[in-house]
Amino acid sequence: MLRYQWEDAIRFWNSKKREDRERVGTSNRQKQKFTHTAGSRSFACVAQAAEASSGQKVGRLQLFDITHRKKDGTPMTSEAAEIMEKLKDKKAEYEATASTDSSVNFEDIDNRIINEVLGPERYGRVRFQGSGVNPTQYFGSTSHQYMPSGSQSQAEVQRLKDQIVQIQASTDEQISQLRAEAVAREAEAAAMEAEQNRKYNELQLQLQSMMTIFQQFQNPPS
Repeated sequence: MLRYQWEDAIRFWNSKKREDRERVGTSNRQKQKFTHTAGSRSFACVAQAAEASSGQKVGRLQLFDITHRKKDGTPMTSEAAEIMEKLKDKKAEYEATASTDSSVNFEDIDNRIINEVLGPERYGRVRFQGSGVNPTQYFGSTSHQYMPSGSQSQAEVQRLKDQIVQIQASTDEQISQLRAEAVAREAEAAAMEAEQNRKYNELQLQLQSMMTIFQQFQNPPS
C-alpha cells in the first residue's frame, strides 16, 4: 500500500462517512428476520456435504432447516422457528393431498411450499441456491409460476430502480471525493515542490555569496 493510500484509509476510518456506513450496516443486520449458518460456504456445498453424509438428496426445505439451526439443533431465531413450522405444516398438507391426487408432482412440492410461505422468488436469484443460479435455470419452463405477479413485478422493478439510483448517487459521491482528494494531493505536492525550489535557490545564493567572499580572501586588493 502506498503512503497516500494508507493516509486515505486512516482518514476514512476516522471520518463521519465511515460511522454512517457502519450505522446503516448495523441497522440492516438488525432488520434481518433470520440468518443462515452456512457462513462462507455456499448453499451448494452445504447440500453436497449433507447428501454425502446421509446418502440422500437434500431438497430446498431440508436445506433451509439445516442452514437455519444452531449447533445444538435449535432454530437461529424465533422467526426462523416460525418459518420452519409453517413449512412443515404446508408439506404435511401437500403430502396428504398427493396421497389421493396423482396429479401432484412430488418433485415440485418443495418449490410450491417455499413460494407460498416465503413469497415469490426475486429476479435473478433462487432462494437457498446461492449466487449464479437464476429462476429460469433452476425451474425451467415453469419459472413464471414462482415469480412475482404483474403488480409485484412493477414493485420489484421500482425497488431495483431505486437501488440503482442510490448506488449511482453513492458512486458519484465517492468519485467526487476521490477527485477532490487527488486535486488536494496534487496541490500539496506542487506546494512542496515550490518550497523545495525556494530553499534550493536560497542555498544557491548563499553558496554563491560564500564563494565570492572566499575569492576576495584569496585575492586581497593590492
